[in-house]
Amino acid sequence: MKQAVWKSDWFVSLIITLIFLFFIQSDFIQSIERDAYDFGVQSSSRTASDKIAIIAIDDESIANIGRWPWSRNMHAQMHELLTDGGAKAIGQTVLFTEPQLDPGLAFIQELKTTFENSRIATISEHAEEIYQIKEYLSSAEITLDSDKTLAESMQQTGNVVLAMPFVLGEPIGRPDQALPEYVQRNKLPENNIIDDPTNNPDGWRPLPMVEALSPIPAIGEAALNIGSLVSVLDVDGGIRSEPLIVDYYGNLYPSVALILAAKSLNLDISDIKVTVSSDVQLGRLTIKTDEESQMKTFFYNSNGYESAFQIDSFYDVIQGKVPASKYKDKIVLIGATAFGVGNTMVTPIDPAMSPVITLAHSVSSILNEDFFIEPAWSSYAQLSGLLLVALYLMLLLPRMGAAAGFIVTIFLFTAFFVTHYILMTTQGMWVQLMSPSLLLVAGHILLTTKRYLLTERGKARLDIESAESNRMLGLSMQGQGQLDMAFEKFRKLPADKSALELIYNLALDYERKRQFNKAKSVYDYISDHDANFRDIKTRSNRATAMDETVMLGGGSGSSPGGTLMLDDGSIEKPMLGRYQIEKELGKGAMGAVYLGKDPKISRVVAIKTMALSQEFEDDELEEVKERFFREAETAGRLNHPNIVTIFDAGDEHDLAYIAMEYLKGSDLVKYIKKDKLLPVTKVLSLIQQTADGLGYAHGFNVVHRDVKPANIMWDPETDIVKVTDFGIARITDSSKTKTGMVLGTPSYMSPEQLAGKKVEGQSDLFSLGVMLFQMVTGQLPFVGDSMAALMYKIANEAHPNPNSINPDLPRCVSVIINRALQKDIEKRYQTGKQMADDIAKCLRIIAAENKA
Repeated sequence: MKQAVWKSDWFVSLIITLIFLFFIQSDFIQSIERDAYDFGVQSSSRTASDKIAIIAIDDESIANIGRWPWSRNMHAQMHELLTDGGAKAIGQTVLFTEPQLDPGLAFIQELKTTFENSRIATISEHAEEIYQIKEYLSSAEITLDSDKTLAESMQQTGNVVLAMPFVLGEPIGRPDQALPEYVQRNKLPENNIIDDPTNNPDGWRPLPMVEALSPIPAIGEAALNIGSLVSVLDVDGGIRSEPLIVDYYGNLYPSVALILAAKSLNLDISDIKVTVSSDVQLGRLTIKTDEESQMKTFFYNSNGYESAFQIDSFYDVIQGKVPASKYKDKIVLIGATAFGVGNTMVTPIDPAMSPVITLAHSVSSILNEDFFIEPAWSSYAQLSGLLLVALYLMLLLPRMGAAAGFIVTIFLFTAFFVTHYILMTTQGMWVQLMSPSLLLVAGHILLTTKRYLLTERGKARLDIESAESNRMLGLSMQGQGQLDMAFEKFRKLPADKSALELIYNLALDYERKRQFNKAKSVYDYISDHDANFRDIKTRSNRATAMDETVMLGGGSGSSPGGTLMLDDGSIEKPMLGRYQIEKELGKGAMGAVYLGKDPKISRVVAIKTMALSQEFEDDELEEVKERFFREAETAGRLNHPNIVTIFDAGDEHDLAYIAMEYLKGSDLVKYIKKDKLLPVTKVLSLIQQTADGLGYAHGFNVVHRDVKPANIMWDPETDIVKVTDFGIARITDSSKTKTGMVLGTPSYMSPEQLAGKKVEGQSDLFSLGVMLFQMVTGQLPFVGDSMAALMYKIANEAHPNPNSINPDLPRCVSVIINRALQKDIEKRYQTGKQMADDIAKCLRIIAAENKA
């Protein structure tokens, strides 16, 4: 019989290819391409330019100079020091977009004016003393006017290039006001812009900007040049490109990296030329760009423990520990690398790179002509790869055996990957060949799966429907817990000894499920055929008695769900679903937790029960049950070493249960008391693991909603943390039960959670911040005499400084807590990975301080 077209392998392969092409621009596939790109960058080896040096505003500088931001007099002093040392140009990444007003400046100016206008100033016999007072007031005015001091230093040095942030967007109409003249003088001359329709038929332009944050006039006018500073995030949030030219309402402005590279070559803005959608020329250098004038930056790998660039501490330079002559004829970049100062960037070689270091990579890429390009034929190569894979899946793979097909698939996959690798590492070319590789793998798996479903399973089905089909089906249904259907199949068998043995075991299964009335019916059926079969008389009488006894789920229990009545050897061990109950581990707010075992695979599990029917009204019960299984399914898909694994969920006799990984150790509740606090480094390690687990779950849009010490398990022997009870708070979102019990823990809730707003991953990170505060201080950050007072404090009042409670607490721990407990979600950690990375950095700082 001829196979239908829609079942044929070539047709299935065609459908797979078309579906894949439809999703080829999805974030998932494009992220895989970027991961391969990052691997190519990490595998490429080139030497960074030695003309670049970095002066870092690091943790050491802040610890010695004082809290950030510093007085601009400090920057003026640094500029003058570097200029005296012979620096060719200074790239300042600190933004001066707002005046720095010293509170005493206005007072001194008013005092000076009052004095000059008073009669005291005209007394001739005290002229010398009056002159000294005027000089003192003028000196104080100059000292306190840090903006003026910085501007004067920049005018004297004449080599400071400022960074000016632009806001990406498609402009509509004209700007509210023109950029200041001191900014406009940095735009590219019209004669330096080549926009040939022949080479640019699609009319590409550099990235459009809708807003710019100019430096204040006093400082901007004193700068040698001002360059654009724009961070363009890729689909996965990483930084891989540098916009060398941006378009602000028709005027093109070069980037600060491009201007600094020009200064290194003794060139000016007039020496920068751009061919739109093709390249940027800087003197004799040609930097290939994409259609929007972006350069794919080369990120230089560190040499062992040494950075690719020369990096010195701001404090060491200003104190003279590092001689200024070290920077002779160099481009010196000044910027923040300190923990908690500014945002870090995700790059191919570092998930938390400071902006000043990113800028150094861009400047070096320009000077060394080290950059990656996506050749014009890249899209054709990608399309050819997809076509080759599609033809292979449609025409060749269906004709091969399993082993041969596997070998050819592996060969093609390796060929794509090796080609991508060689082009990246030797030619600096990026060709997107991961999408053909993904199509190859997905198509191979789906076709082999389809083959199995239509052949192997077809044979199995024919075997089941042959001789003794009722016996086999009955056993299968019994194994799946469908005992009633299994009994129907077994009753069709001849009532010989082997059949009665099957039915007797079925009665034991009914006992395990506490369905004693049905067990008695089965025993009566056996008795009708053999009244002396084994011990059916005793078991029949016991089943009758047990049917009249309240077991699990009784309303008279002392805890929701009652207490499981364990056997004394006279009946089979109780079952929940397919799990055999061994013993009770403890009781919670809505049910008990039992130690269970899956008899088929001997897996030991912990079973959490919830008597939903006792705690929720009938009109809410169905909705809560649906939510229970939906959340259990979502949590069950999470696979992370710091999240408890969920194996199964079900309900039986209105008792819902979740079977999960059985954990050793205990929760963290006993470590939040002042006399039992763990060392700070150990607390940070536990919180870091928790943040990793939460961050992973948030990546799948799964929010815990009830992060607290009781839901974090820790095994000191393995030092592994596990987050438990994912989704339980969401399951009971309605939030009041029949007994009036409010679910959730208000002390750990975020402001948005208390306000009933939409809860996302940042809410869990707020709760984790509360935990961190409590585990390093021994008390909660927010307490109140009543629920209303507590909720008000969480929503409106700032938490106390952790160092005021624990003076020995390292500064970086307070920084992490302060960011985690921000009321404004945007200022809070956005991902668990961000928080975990900051904790890792804090642990390194603590380790370094302990060694010092």
